[in-house]
Amino acid sequence: MEEFVGGLWDKLITRTAYRGFPQARVELKEIEKLAPVFFRALGGDAGLNVRAGTATAHGARRSWMERIAGIGERVELAWTDDATLHLPASIDLYPERALNRELYLWLLALAAHDVAPEAAWIVRNQEAARATLEALPGMAARYRKLVEAELLRRGDAARLPAAEKQAEQAIRDALCEPGSINEFVPGERPPFPVPLWLHPEPPLPAGEQRRPAKGEPQQPEGGKVNKDAEARKRSAENVDMPKADNPFVLLFRAESLFTWAEYVKVNRSLDEDDNDDAVKAANDLDVLSVANDGKTTASRIRFDLDLPAEADDDLVLADGILLPEWHYRKQQMQPAHCRLQMLLARDAQPCELPVDLRPAARRLRSQFQALSSQRARLRAQANGTDLDLDACVRHAAEKASGLPTAEPGLYIDSRRQQRDLSCLLLADLSLSTDAWVSNSARVIDVIRNSMMLFGEALGATGDRFALYGFSSVRRENVRYHLIKGFDERYDAAIRGRVAALKPGFYTRMGAAIRHSAAILSKQKTSRRLLLILTDGKPNDLDKYEGRYGIEDTRVAVQEARRLGLTPFCVTIDEKAGEYLPHLFGANGYVVVRDAETLPKVLPNLYVQLTGE
Repeated sequence: MEEFVGGLWDKLITRTAYRGFPQARVELKEIEKLAPVFFRALGGDAGLNVRAGTATAHGARRSWMERIAGIGERVELAWTDDATLHLPASIDLYPERALNRELYLWLLALAAHDVAPEAAWIVRNQEAARATLEALPGMAARYRKLVEAELLRRGDAARLPAAEKQAEQAIRDALCEPGSINEFVPGERPPFPVPLWLHPEPPLPAGEQRRPAKGEPQQPEGGKVNKDAEARKRSAENVDMPKADNPFVLLFRAESLFTWAEYVKVNRSLDEDDNDDAVKAANDLDVLSVANDGKTTASRIRFDLDLPAEADDDLVLADGILLPEWHYRKQQMQPAHCRLQMLLARDAQPCELPVDLRPAARRLRSQFQALSSQRARLRAQANGTDLDLDACVRHAAEKASGLPTAEPGLYIDSRRQQRDLSCLLLADLSLSTDAWVSNSARVIDVIRNSMMLFGEALGATGDRFALYGFSSVRRENVRYHLIKGFDERYDAAIRGRVAALKPGFYTRMGAAIRHSAAILSKQKTSRRLLLILTDGKPNDLDKYEGRYGIEDTRVAVQEARRLGLTPFCVTIDEKAGEYLPHLFGANGYVVVRDAETLPKVLPNLYVQLTGE
């Protein structure tokens, strides 16, 4: 009974103290399709994704009702980092639902016109607001409504202490007249958050300073990962690992234990076992504390990623191929920044096509043989089986006009024409390909089967094609695997190289695309297709992560297009829609939802891309 009454009281006091308007709440999910389009249409950075952030402690004063109810300590704010624009997961600040939705649109517009990101917080937002209102005069009336609602929500500033009152007045003036405040002097307590503004990256609890990140490896690409449905970004802090010889342990009293039990030998979960409640626990924490004890999963993975000895590694065909790389922060190309190794599988043995792939291979060969050579009717020929009436009329008119005419081609001839195109398939062989897509197949198995069927299909057409794979360990070691060159015949030896493929390391995609483009550009065909087969976004250990790797890959794709090539990406990554449109354009990629169907999808996709 006490628990029941306590629960009712908790609900009552929480509902009374809550300052929002749940009935007018607008969720980010409701505009998740509109938000990125609206943001980019206003000139926002095309490389930024839009997703929900996380609540952070603001440290400002709370009402006594909020303190009694234990709420109001945290608030969801808008902020940006190198790869993402983070917005509140929901907004219910104002009593009108339309006004809460307008706040989402205003934040998107403000982020698109963030012209002074390095300036002080209050100056940065005033400059962004001015730039937004100058570029979008139609938003002025909406902005005024938001400001009026926000000033009303902030309450009476006269009750605050003098210093905090002055700080609050500066914020109000900056909201009403962007550009009027050049300096902000905070009071004893931080000011109440301003939901109409962007905040530092990321918003931290009051009084804390962000520690610089250490150059530790990222988590592995493969393996099972429990996903957060809202994809929030968490606030975190670096802390020191507690010492085992802490003297305060001596103060522990056994009497504090609730029960005693004898030791029983049972299987207990390990620290690395999946925890179904991990996301809920993370949501309950203000800040995630992360300590480095030297025994993390990343440390073990780094040991596993040590390169094999030269005697056990693949044969090096070419070492030290230097390639440039784009530095997106400096907006300049870094010449000779990456070193690429051309490798050939050492222990690859010739083999036949696996039995389970033979029925599909027969169907593909039959389908693709019809494309190998087709009869074409060539007009304006000197000899042929039929008259070209258009050429005859044109020749008669020119002759009647008295103009000198060249030797006419008055016939139509029917000849067999060979397809004039070449294709290079570049496969991602990173560590993530060791992940399982089903109970019987890994990503690397799907890639092997895809390349084998692709080779069988193109071998039937007579088209020139090449197969390569890549992975990397930092910029000094981009591993580029030769599977089939343009001048090699697809046979049992090539199948053996495909069968010998194994998961590699990381995904320095820009360097691999640049070298592939250099190889493909030497082919003297009228059409040249560069197919990239991958299961994730670009990444590597040395800062080739997030925006850096994405922008370098994007520049590499643009360079390939300038060479007259047609880059196209085939991926099985579920989140590809967040970054591939920025890399390859809206029509430059396809997402294969069921990875196991990739071997059948890839050859048919080739037919569509080559226009046959």
